[in-house]
Amino acid sequence: MSTTPAVIAIDGPAASGKSTVGKLVARKLGFLLFDTGALYRAVTLAALTRGIPVDDEERIEDLARSIHIDLIPATQNDGRPYTVLVDGQDVTWGIRSEAVDAHVSTVSAYPGVRQALKKQQRRIAQKGGVVMVGRDIGTVVFPEAPLKVYLDASPQERARRRCEELQARGEAADYEAILAGVRHRDEIDSTRATAPLKIAPDAQVIHTDHLTIEQVVDAIVRLARERMAHTAPSTLSRQ
Repeated sequence: MSTTPAVIAIDGPAASGKSTVGKLVARKLGFLLFDTGALYRAVTLAALTRGIPVDDEERIEDLARSIHIDLIPATQNDGRPYTVLVDGQDVTWGIRSEAVDAHVSTVSAYPGVRQALKKQQRRIAQKGGVVMVGRDIGTVVFPEAPLKVYLDASPQERARRRCEELQARGEAADYEAILAGVRHRDEIDSTRATAPLKIAPDAQVIHTDHLTIEQVVDAIVRLARERMAHTAPSTLSRQ
């Protein structure tokens, strides 16, 4: 029998460390990391690349339904937690650009985009042994997840982390611009009509401003093992 929940949902605002933490939690538990935000970023990048205005909701929704997005194990040893493909093209780092940062919240707020991607997200989760990372996993995509975690941090701390991430890749980073972008995304994500960012009633909230990545990861792994010890075996447990 599995010793950890079959699905761990990790939600939180932009740049709260979900992807980094999720990658390490998945590695420790032998689970698949599925960063659902990468799908919305992929749609955003595809729109920008094809010259589709991000405020053209109908064309963006059509795009989300037509492109093929894959998340597969990392194909290069360059720090990526996975490889993202759009119609077979590697866009793993392209989806992390400042241009995508500036527009992804607009794209992800469209109901048609969220509906187009939700089925794929649930299909992957239903295989079990998954760490799902996003903004509405515990509230919308997989509310029945045995363990829900909400990672939070101040806008200033999240902007600082994003600056360091960009600089580590040799890219220019403007702290004030990134901070403004983080606050703008928070406003859009928390007030959108469809699947707004919010904390699930039964989520474990972890404030990470003064915690190391290792401390956050260890806390989630401990919660996962404690949760399964007090929960009946899930029908989604790995065989």
